[in-house]
Amino acid sequence: MKKGIDITKELDERAFLVGLATRNSSRSVAENSMDELSRLAGTAGARVVGTMIQRLPVPSKSYYVGEGKLTELIAEKETTNYNVVIFDDELSPLQQRNLEDAFGVKVLDRVALILDIFAKRARTREGQLQVELAQHQYLSPRLAGQWSHLERLGGGIGTRGPGESQLETDRRIIQKKISRLKSQIEQVRKQRMIHRRKRSKSGIPIVALVGYTNAGKSTLLNTLSKSDIVADDKLFVTLDPTTRRLALPDNRLILMTDTVGFIRKLPPAIVAAFRATLEELDEADLLLHIVDLSSPDAAEQCQAVEEILESLELSGKPRITVLNKIDLMLDNNRDWNEKAAMDFLSGRDLPENEDSVMVSAEKKWGLTGLMEKIGQFLLVKSAPVGNLEK
Repeated sequence: MKKGIDITKELDERAFLVGLATRNSSRSVAENSMDELSRLAGTAGARVVGTMIQRLPVPSKSYYVGEGKLTELIAEKETTNYNVVIFDDELSPLQQRNLEDAFGVKVLDRVALILDIFAKRARTREGQLQVELAQHQYLSPRLAGQWSHLERLGGGIGTRGPGESQLETDRRIIQKKISRLKSQIEQVRKQRMIHRRKRSKSGIPIVALVGYTNAGKSTLLNTLSKSDIVADDKLFVTLDPTTRRLALPDNRLILMTDTVGFIRKLPPAIVAAFRATLEELDEADLLLHIVDLSSPDAAEQCQAVEEILESLELSGKPRITVLNKIDLMLDNNRDWNEKAAMDFLSGRDLPENEDSVMVSAEKKWGLTGLMEKIGQFLLVKSAPVGNLEK
């Protein structure tokens, strides 16, 4: 059995999804975020039986939603028979406890859902360590919150004995676990640094793939390297970084690395836990930002990726924007070929500029142009074709 903390079970999870359109977000933004939450729930194995979006200036401190909507949500249980309620934002320990008391079922937030998917997707020991750390960091304040009613009493009568000692014991256990996991991940980080130094000495440029989850990064790397990295139409299929050696059209070598996909509202605990993995991006000579051009949320997804790159201090890194899945923009006309697709797309209002390339990783369209553009960016760093060992 995989180590970690399983938040969902392999049972009939009937999920009701709840989100807010606040003063800082429009209704359409909230709806797009809820669509994504639905996909996340499906990826985790839940069946969505209902959704609800409330317009509220700010989330309620006690229940996230207003009291009227809370009453409606409780009534929905009779018609939908939900057994888990998933909220589109991170809940405070107080909100989660109040909501579980009100609904009488399991309550999750977006962070817990993403962590659960990560726990299922992590294949390597490194990935499992990073997910486990993120889970413990997420659970730590909620663990303490279970005993907050004792702490509020301010000591004295009623606060001594098993309650207080259990709180301290639980805190000590989880903090020791977090410290141990951080130490193990630090060892992984040092090993990665050694590998990166060796790669740097080889003189072979490094190209890293970044982008929104399910944008097609793994499919692109598979197509270019003729490998079989797991690539599926689900969120967060790839967690562990994968590197392949490729030859450019002029026979220079590059190393291309696939990394974990990004997502809106990516929990800070995830970013922190995956620091060792994301450092691969810092060492890269060039980033390929893979964009799912067929997604109606493409602009918002790009913005989410940009914000995460900025938080990692990578916004100034040289980059090429790869507009992927152009085949899905063609109204499923199977008779179209690559040239016809390019002609069709060139006349549309698409976010193309001198540092972008339109491709279809699935159909293998535009890949020669992509590799040529990569070569133009990497004229300084080069290596002759040698042994193309994987």
